[in-house]
Amino acid sequence: MPGSRCPALPVLRWLPRYCRAWLPLDLLAGLAVGLTAVPQALAYAELAGLPLQYGLYSSFMGCFVYFFLGTAKDVTLGPTAIMSLLVSSYAFHEPVYAVLLAFLSGCIQLAMGLLHLGFLLDFISCPVIKGFTSAASITISFNQIKNILGLQGIPRQFFLQVYETLRRIGETRAGDAVLGLACLAALAALRAMKSHLPQAASAEPLAARISCWIVWISATARNALVVLFAGLVAYSFQVMGSQPLTLTGSIPRGLPAFRPPRFSLAAPNGTVPFPTMVEDMGVGLAVVPLMGLLETIAIAKAFASQNGYRIDPNQELLALGVANILGSFVSSYPITGSFGRTAVNAQSGVCTPAGGLVTGALVLLSLAYLTSLFYYIPKAALAAVIISAVLPMFDVGIFRTLWRVKRLDLVPLCVTFLLCFWEVQYGIVAGVLVSGILLLYSIARPPIKVSEGDVLLVQPGSSLHFPAIECLRDTVCRRALAAASPPRSVILDCCHISSIDYTVVVGLAELLQELHKHGLSLAFCGLKDPVLQVLLSADLEGFQHFPSREEAERCRGAEPWDSRTDPFTSTTESSGLIQ
Repeated sequence: MPGSRCPALPVLRWLPRYCRAWLPLDLLAGLAVGLTAVPQALAYAELAGLPLQYGLYSSFMGCFVYFFLGTAKDVTLGPTAIMSLLVSSYAFHEPVYAVLLAFLSGCIQLAMGLLHLGFLLDFISCPVIKGFTSAASITISFNQIKNILGLQGIPRQFFLQVYETLRRIGETRAGDAVLGLACLAALAALRAMKSHLPQAASAEPLAARISCWIVWISATARNALVVLFAGLVAYSFQVMGSQPLTLTGSIPRGLPAFRPPRFSLAAPNGTVPFPTMVEDMGVGLAVVPLMGLLETIAIAKAFASQNGYRIDPNQELLALGVANILGSFVSSYPITGSFGRTAVNAQSGVCTPAGGLVTGALVLLSLAYLTSLFYYIPKAALAAVIISAVLPMFDVGIFRTLWRVKRLDLVPLCVTFLLCFWEVQYGIVAGVLVSGILLLYSIARPPIKVSEGDVLLVQPGSSLHFPAIECLRDTVCRRALAAASPPRSVILDCCHISSIDYTVVVGLAELLQELHKHGLSLAFCGLKDPVLQVLLSADLEGFQHFPSREEAERCRGAEPWDSRTDPFTSTTESSGLIQ
């Protein structure tokens, strides 16, 4: 079945085995996703601050590229709410910047895939992701309130946006508000209808099965149906000679030209060169490709686990990178995996990535023949589509869950969540930094179990890395040297330590010397082979090790230790390499 691990061209693994039974399912899934993708593409372009045709330009190349390079049968690539929000922040509502950002993001993603750097995404923790997506759902939704109310000239910054919207709420256009709220209600009703739709059994009458199928199709294509209904309403008003709605306006007809992105921008006071454009995009050149990769990999893993197949994360990086690079040649802005459209794909019973070919073809047909009809789509309807898509991203339960599971994780969650209202990039960067600090602190201060008595037993609870050696030394010296009744010897149980570095070796050598000055011996036990070989190679003065903690306790608890008679001891003379 498609979706297993595969080489550089995954299509060669599943296409030769393609069977006729998969074809109708792939066609149906591709059609269902296409009916969702077209209205969402228009809405997401509005969110990105770009002309609406750029949403359609961004919606087909990913489908074709993923057919050849993708390893998950369910995933669909295209514009998303999160990526559109980022593009709005870093492309400054300028198509040339947006297309160049897609090209550069694709190059970075492709390089990461070729260099197998997908592991870097593991450093973006779940609280940071949840904080970002929850804040994004609020900012994106409120960003569309102006279109629901028919307000013009509302600033982009969130706090100014809230202030201006509330200040000018008296200027609300009744037609836009009524239509927008009606579209929101219809979308919510259709979503609820789909989630509560029972599965029609094969034993039921044909009429019942057809009815369930019609309801399912209607609920799945709810975005297209709502936009179509709103467009008919707007067209009716236009025919009658009055127009109470704010319309999308003209969209250029035809397919985009295949050409490389522009590396400079003509401005009224001169030309903006490529280095200046890169400088303007700044941290966006890191945030956009990383968030695109993160979204795609997370979606692919989730649906692969749900449907019982495996993906190749590095191959997914390659697919997304190539899709963004080639997409920039058809004026696409950055794309990524779409959770909503991927869910539609999976629920439609898609069998292979071939379903994406149908979706891509439907988008191309829309560009070629339907753009004149998009003129009548009200902006309030597109705003309702966006709000309906992003509101479920707000995870109320994550705050309660982290409070119950690990309250410290609320720190990066809240930092990311709050700062994203100021600027998206500040929230993400600050959240990653806070998560990194917490991670480094846990490495530098590992849990250390100490059992006091005649023999002091010290057991680090995790691996020992160089930031932690001072903590270990302080713990041992405080318990062994400052105690009212000092122990006769110290045993360091290393059963949880899988590797050490040179700084740790130096720290252990200094600890051996310090204990020796006070007449105490330090013995090691439970050393794994890689750690033991490092310590033996270092020729530590007075180094002794035992195969088990019990053996060490028995020998250390007997007569005062004599290294010349201890059969489990490995010692070196004072001429060791590290003294």
